[in-house]
Amino acid sequence: MYLRFTQRTNADGTTVRYAALAHNRRVNGKVKPDVLMNLGRIDRLDVDGLRRLAASITKHFGQDATALSDDTEAALTAGAAPMEVIDSRPIGTSWLLDALWKRLDIAAAITKATDGRRFTTNMERVLFALVANRAIEPMSKLSAAEWASEDAIICGLTTMDEDQAYRAMDLLAEADTTGQVQQAVFFAVANLLNLEVDLLFFDTTSTYFERDEEEDNTPEQRAFRRYGKSKDHRDDLPQIVIGLAVTKEGIPVRVWCWPGNTSDQQVLAEVKDDMRDWKLGRVITVVDRGFSSTDNLAYLRRAGGHFIAGMRMRDGGTLADQALSRQGRYQNVRDNLRVKEVRLDGAGDVRFIICHNPDQAERDRHQREQAIARIEAELERIAAQRERDRARTRKGSLSAAAARAEAAHVRAECALRDHPTLKRWIRQHKNGRLVIDRAKVKAEANLDGKYLLATSDPDITAEETALGYKSLLEAERGFRDLKSELLLRPVFHRLEHRIRAHVLICWLALLLTRVAERSVGQSWRHIRRETARLKQVTLAGEAGTITQTTPLRPGHKAIYQALSIAPPPRVTAFDPA
Repeated sequence: MYLRFTQRTNADGTTVRYAALAHNRRVNGKVKPDVLMNLGRIDRLDVDGLRRLAASITKHFGQDATALSDDTEAALTAGAAPMEVIDSRPIGTSWLLDALWKRLDIAAAITKATDGRRFTTNMERVLFALVANRAIEPMSKLSAAEWASEDAIICGLTTMDEDQAYRAMDLLAEADTTGQVQQAVFFAVANLLNLEVDLLFFDTTSTYFERDEEEDNTPEQRAFRRYGKSKDHRDDLPQIVIGLAVTKEGIPVRVWCWPGNTSDQQVLAEVKDDMRDWKLGRVITVVDRGFSSTDNLAYLRRAGGHFIAGMRMRDGGTLADQALSRQGRYQNVRDNLRVKEVRLDGAGDVRFIICHNPDQAERDRHQREQAIARIEAELERIAAQRERDRARTRKGSLSAAAARAEAAHVRAECALRDHPTLKRWIRQHKNGRLVIDRAKVKAEANLDGKYLLATSDPDITAEETALGYKSLLEAERGFRDLKSELLLRPVFHRLEHRIRAHVLICWLALLLTRVAERSVGQSWRHIRRETARLKQVTLAGEAGTITQTTPLRPGHKAIYQALSIAPPPRVTAFDPA
């Protein structure tokens, strides 16, 4: 037996619900509800009396394994026999991302940037599906369309195909030609999260394409996938260059794409101009050694801007040599960081900060000693082998065997001289013999654990400068997550606007995951794994269909509470036959 609920609608539009005590019986092979007693209107029931009755039954007979589960109770309430599971999909992670997507007003920002153009399919939902796929289970756009239709729950999107995915990408790339989408998204996120943008960290990386040759560069069409200096050590493949600006909290602010042969020294002026158009106020740009040319640093100071830049110590010019040669006392900032500020004549108002990491100094010394020992052993081996070969040959003889042996020794010396990591410690005499460059070893020993910073800001302290520069690791972490967690590569596109749209989708996914990590205090990998265990199950039977989620676990509740997100409702759909 079970409680059966029915309802009727009055002429004035009000709804009245009734309860009855019923049980099921089979008539002509079909299950029919049989009402045993009408309990009356729900609003007039003695609910406390029913609860006392239920407690009395439980007290006398106990609660054994025959007690109804939530699914069975829902089915019996609908007046049917136990129902069959016809669909089950994870909903926890996509629900979380969708809530962040809406709370951060990304949907509104994208709609505004696209001029509110109307399509048969909601392109905003399609774009969210592509972003969610990148954050949850990265795959190609063709597979992502199938994933959104068959394997995931995307609210407001029942089905999707690859043509809709490509149309949404084209729309995104068209709307963001001058960064309108990124600007709208950033200001929505900055206002809601109260982001501090006084420090902006910028860095670049590259991503390659699995193709044999680069694109042809013509006056009519600028090639995008070009050969260049690969930061993935794949100079043999064409690539593009990607720039990323992040806040000190690790929230990505903006992303850029350039042809693969673009140098780091060429992009900083464009980045400065693009960020200046956003009118962010007083901003200190933090850059690595690859961007610290004199022209770049001067450009960063335009319109009242300032910089914190890593400087090249080994080939940084006269100012760097003078800064490193100045005497002074270090100030302890942390256990593994000491700083010393120096001011130089001829540097204007630019201040130099020498940073020293004792732990890194010990690692540098150990690595250098290992390299020197390896070179010495190889040089001794070559010299000993050369003496043995000469002893086996008569004095003054130039036999073919002696010539071949000498050629082998020369090849071994050339391989050592051209070694990618050992060649820096080797010097070659005029006669071709190799020796260890002791002057270079001594000079490098003075630089162990040190790095040099320059800043144009007169108010920031040496400690804040050093800690601010160390936060540049957030940009590098963003690139690492783009390539590992979000699988920026492989890129299944050849058109420039599609490649740009793909990078933008990865950027939006990185933005959502960073916000989640910052609020929850856990890695996205852990958040994704935990929330993926929350499923949405669809049950069907002769009396209808019901869709509900599995019970929330403590881990789910903690994540949703940290993000101030309401979890998915227990029952999302109920359709009686």
